[in-house]
Amino acid sequence: MSERHVAIVDANDFYVSCERVFDPSLVGRPVVVLSNNDGCVVARSAEAKALEIDMAVPWHRIADRARMLGVVARSSNYELYGDMSARAAEILSRRTASQEVYSIDESFIALEGTVDDAIAQAQAIRAELRRLVGLPMSVGIASTKTLAKLANRGSKSNPALGGVCHLGAYSAARQEAILASIDVGDVWGIGRRTARRLAPLGIGTAADLRAADATLVRRRCSVVQERVVHELRGIDCLPLEDVQEGRDQIQHSRSFAVPITTAAELAEVLSVYTQRAAARARAQGSMARAMRCFAATSPFAAGSHVSHVVSVAFPEATDDPLVLHRAAVAALGPQLEPGRRYVRAGVSLHELVDRASHATLDVFGTAGDERPGTSAVVDDIAERFGEQSVGLGLAGLRARRAWTMRRDMVSPRATTHWDELAVVHAR
Repeated sequence: MSERHVAIVDANDFYVSCERVFDPSLVGRPVVVLSNNDGCVVARSAEAKALEIDMAVPWHRIADRARMLGVVARSSNYELYGDMSARAAEILSRRTASQEVYSIDESFIALEGTVDDAIAQAQAIRAELRRLVGLPMSVGIASTKTLAKLANRGSKSNPALGGVCHLGAYSAARQEAILASIDVGDVWGIGRRTARRLAPLGIGTAADLRAADATLVRRRCSVVQERVVHELRGIDCLPLEDVQEGRDQIQHSRSFAVPITTAAELAEVLSVYTQRAAARARAQGSMARAMRCFAATSPFAAGSHVSHVVSVAFPEATDDPLVLHRAAVAALGPQLEPGRRYVRAGVSLHELVDRASHATLDVFGTAGDERPGTSAVVDDIAERFGEQSVGLGLAGLRARRAWTMRRDMVSPRATTHWDELAVVHAR
C-alpha cells in the first residue's frame, strides 16, 4: 500500500566531511574543526571522537596533546560549509515535492510509496549526494518528524543498515524495544532540562514518554512536549514547512581576535557587518523593516560581563547598507562603556519582506545619498573577486584590521572563489 513517509537526510560529521571533500588526505585521520578565532572544538571526525577529543574544549588546552596523537585541526570555513549545504539542499529538492531545510546539515523531506519504496529512494538519494557533492549522508524514515529523528540515530549507529533506517520496517514489539533503549533526554524536542522535569512522572525513556498521559505532560511542561508524545505515537503534529532555513532573519556576528574598546573601532565593525548582512538580503531578494545590533564583553574575563542589545525600526523596508550602518552606529555607539573590552558584536535583520513587492517611489528625495545601483555593483565585484576586494566606507579598508576574526588553519573556499579552487594532479 502506498503511503507518505517523513525522512530526515543528515550529513555525517558535516564540517569535517566538507573539509575531506577537497582534501582526501584527511580521510581516515582524526580531524577537528574549531570555532571562531580558533577557540574551541565544534566538530569532530569519528577518529577524533575515538581519541576522546571532547566537544567545546578550548583548542589551546589540548593542542600539544592533539598534535602528538596526529589530530588535524582546521579553522571554521563557513563560506565553504554554507555553499556545500546549499548544493546538497538543491540536489535533494529534485527528489521530493516537500522539503524543509532544518539546519545547515539536515533536511526533512517527504517520500511516497511502500516502506521498501521509501528505503530504496533514500538509498538512491544517499548515492546521488555522495556522487555529486561528496558528502556521506544518513537517512532516518518514519511516519513523523520525531520518529524520523530517532530512526536517524539507528542509521548512524548500525553499519548493517547502509545509512538508511526506516522504523516502519520493524515489528511493533521491536519498535517498542528501540524506544525503550533511548533516553528521553535524547528525544527531539525534549532535551536534558525537560527530562529532569519528566523524571518525577516516571518518564525515563522514549517508550515511557509515548505511553504517558499527554495532557499531564503538557501541564508539567508545555504544549510542545505534548506534541512530542503524539508524534511518538505516529500522529503527525509537525507538518513539513516548505521554507528555507534563515528566511525569517539574516544575522552576521563574529568574535574578535583582539578586543575593541573605542566607538571608532565599533563603527568599522558595524560597517563590515551591515554590508555583509545587506548583501545576503539582496541575494535572497529581501528587505528588512527592523534590525537588532549587539556588542558584548567576554563572560570569562575579570570584571562584570556586559552585553548591549539595541533594536531599530525603519520607516520603509531597506537593504541599503549605508542606511543600516548609520542606524547601527547611532543606536549602538552610545551604549559602549569606556574602558570595556568588547569581544563580540553582530547585526541581524528582521521582519524581512519581498523586495519586488516593496519598491517605493522616492518623490521627495529622502532615500539617502547612496547612488542608485551602487550596492548591486559592489555585490557583483565581491562575487567575482571576493568579499574583501571592495566595500563602502570603512568596510573598504584593504588592510587587515586587528579585530578581524583569526583563522590560522582555514582551508581554501574551493567552491566559491576562483583563486582558491582545488588543484588536481594527474599521475
